[in-house]
Amino acid sequence: MSRVLYSLCGADSSVRFSPHCWKVILALKHKGLAFEEQPVGFTEIPTLEDGFSKTVPILKDGDKLIADSFAIAIYLEQTYPDRPSLFKGEGGLAMARFVEAWSQSTLHPAVTRIAVKHIHDMLAPVDQAYFRESREARLGATLEEVATGREAEISGFSEKCTPLRNMLKFQPFIGGSEPLFSDYIVFGAFQWAALTGNTGLLDPNDPVSNWFERCLEFSEKG
Repeated sequence: MSRVLYSLCGADSSVRFSPHCWKVILALKHKGLAFEEQPVGFTEIPTLEDGFSKTVPILKDGDKLIADSFAIAIYLEQTYPDRPSLFKGEGGLAMARFVEAWSQSTLHPAVTRIAVKHIHDMLAPVDQAYFRESREARLGATLEEVATGREAEISGFSEKCTPLRNMLKFQPFIGGSEPLFSDYIVFGAFQWAALTGNTGLLDPNDPVSNWFERCLEFSEKG
């Protein structure tokens, strides 16, 4: 069975920065499932699979299409129960939903304000026009105006990671002794920042930095 993951890229197709796509990449690796990644720009998404979804990631698993990173993770868990679990039960699924809500409400807005201008600048011209129009409408300000608060957002980023940092005093991963989908959710946000040129948001000796490196090692396998 062929398996294709449509993911987001900039003008350089090797730079795939979407946090949601990274969640799925690590979920597929966690399950030990082979896949081909097909990177696309923002304006190509509506042409994929007869307009199946307005956003990526989109996973094509044989003749099955699934969009949305969390929905894909649940699909993988249900379709491949004999493979390593992404949630390890109902409690792990509930934890992942909580982590998703925290990441989306706390980390994603911060990374958006830190990285939005960088993201624009790394896109192909046709995608730059789309990105500027859509993001300025969403944010209620120009990209340049949003970018003026970048340094203040960077200064406050470490504090936003306090819950994660405190938890990592007791275990190496959000999932416990090994990473689960909850880890991949948060990793996606950090990888998004890193791949859009925003490294060094945390001290290298920060427990969160060490956790990110452990997740990064896993992401580079296979």
